[in-house]
Amino acid sequence: MVELLHSAAMIRLQNLTLQRGPQRLLENADLTLHPGQKAGLIGANGAGKSSLFALLRGQLGADAGDCHIPAAWRIAHMRQEVDTLERLAVDYVLDGDVDLRRIQRELAAAEVAQDGNALGRLHADFEAADGYTADARARKLLAGLGFTAAQMERQVGDFSGGWRMRLNLAQALMCPSDLLLLDEPTNHLDLDAILWLEDWLKGYPGTLILISHDRDFLDAVVDHVVHLDQQTLTLYRGGYSSFERTRAERLAQQQQAYDKQQAQRAHMEKYIARFKAQATKARQAQSRIKALERLEELAPAHVDSPFEFVFREADKLSSPLLDLAEGRLGYGETTILHPVKLQLVPGARIGLLGPNGAGKSTLIKTLAGELAPLGGRLQRGENLAIGYFAQHQLDSLDAKASPLLHLQRIAPGEREQSLRDFLGGFDFRGPRCDEVVLNFSGGEKARLALALIAWQKPNLLLLDEPTNHLDLDMRLALTLALQEFAGAVLVVSHDRHLLKSTTDEFLLVADGKVQAFDGDLDDYSRWLVDFRARQEPMLAGDGAVVDKTDRKAQRQAAAALRQQLAPLKKTADKLEAELGKLQEKLAALETRLGDSGLYDAARKDELRQALADQAATKTREAELEEQWLEALERLESLQAELEGA
Repeated sequence: MVELLHSAAMIRLQNLTLQRGPQRLLENADLTLHPGQKAGLIGANGAGKSSLFALLRGQLGADAGDCHIPAAWRIAHMRQEVDTLERLAVDYVLDGDVDLRRIQRELAAAEVAQDGNALGRLHADFEAADGYTADARARKLLAGLGFTAAQMERQVGDFSGGWRMRLNLAQALMCPSDLLLLDEPTNHLDLDAILWLEDWLKGYPGTLILISHDRDFLDAVVDHVVHLDQQTLTLYRGGYSSFERTRAERLAQQQQAYDKQQAQRAHMEKYIARFKAQATKARQAQSRIKALERLEELAPAHVDSPFEFVFREADKLSSPLLDLAEGRLGYGETTILHPVKLQLVPGARIGLLGPNGAGKSTLIKTLAGELAPLGGRLQRGENLAIGYFAQHQLDSLDAKASPLLHLQRIAPGEREQSLRDFLGGFDFRGPRCDEVVLNFSGGEKARLALALIAWQKPNLLLLDEPTNHLDLDMRLALTLALQEFAGAVLVVSHDRHLLKSTTDEFLLVADGKVQAFDGDLDDYSRWLVDFRARQEPMLAGDGAVVDKTDRKAQRQAAAALRQQLAPLKKTADKLEAELGKLQEKLAALETRLGDSGLYDAARKDELRQALADQAATKTREAELEEQWLEALERLESLQAELEGA
């Protein structure tokens, strides 16, 4: 039973039981949250976090007990689906303010009816709802989440799934609310957007409940943690790290937990000692040592984790593994980065930083061999073995094959039991080893992709957002495996904890260059603030652009920019046209897969081919969209420079 009480301005669950199908998610659970509190909701995948959100939104009823929410509270949530593909992005975000949209509709009707009284009342309502600033606020939200001015005017259907989730997040933030429910809001964000979202949520005045697997994000935003475990809800004060310490102390009292804790501690002490002896970059070294020491304290909180694996050691190494000199990187006629000098040797631990669209993925795809350099020299070591992880690869998994079959295809001579044991470290155990990938979640697909990489004995890992969809336990297991890895690591990640715990140095990708970044992630956060300020035109009081540069030099720069614009626009238009054709092809494939007759046994070969075509088309769509967005952002950046010249 869900009751809305006027008297108690708080969320209160009492003796709550919640069941979905045969699975009991909560039993006699209690929880109280007061106005203005910000709580992180954590628990294993499938424990019932999203179902609890559905209960709070009134989409589910409790099987027993009570759920009290103040009747006057406005509830906003981040939707997981998009159903209005023809809306412009900015209009879609504005739709989040349902009351404002209602006032606008009534105003339009009153104007048609020439109802003066209604018009007067509605204009007052419009002003009270901050209607005159709504468009600017919506655009500010979109800009913070990484959208360019041109993208704000595009239709929702033009964007991929990840960018549509950003639109859903912006729509939720646009909605005036007393209770904000966010389910994995950082999954499809890069580090820049996450840092912006942190600041926004810190200033949010209402009650926030946040599901997230990003520990640094939780630490920055929440003041309480609600742990859903064994069908109960336990409220902890403080952020995620505080929760982890408290839980670690409780678990350490159990003998089995204590034994595993000691083994993990010995491993980490050995690693920290070795790192201290080798580190040459003092600031980054201290940052990483602190992260490792914190891991030492916190690992016992994950003592019951189902994940434990390593990247199998490569048979041979080359030094250097990769050597790029005078590299000119980009797509077609468009140069994104130049000149690039980068040498990767065994033991290198590098994190890539840089604003959205600056070229981080371009660099990592070039090193992985997915893109050919436009110029310069790229030399690969004789024994180079690359393990490359990127999100688009999840769509390339064979939907009709099991984890075991995937591994058997790359290890045909290996004993089946050895393969099952290896997959067990990624929590594919028993029947789960033999289930087809078709119905796997994003997290399960990511774990399988990492398992395939780990088996193949790479000596260079190129990781592009490897923690997307992974829960906290799996993220910790990946961190420990990367610390053990003897080869080189180059990683792009929005997970700051992973970056701090597994990298020795950072490279900054910005303004068409790749340079060493002498600082830590706090320094990078400050750099981002300055970078964004530089991107905004400096306006004088009368609105004129402040110009302190030499006019002749400025005209010369403008002429050079105009020469660059033409091929860049041609490339962007070509990519957009190709993307449109590909999306039409994908829509036709999905319509075909919706035909129930295709799943008859007699048409299994036809089905297999259709699924393979769908996976290949999705992969190509993701690649093309990224190329198009990067070309568009570069074009807009150059146009902005031209206008300011």
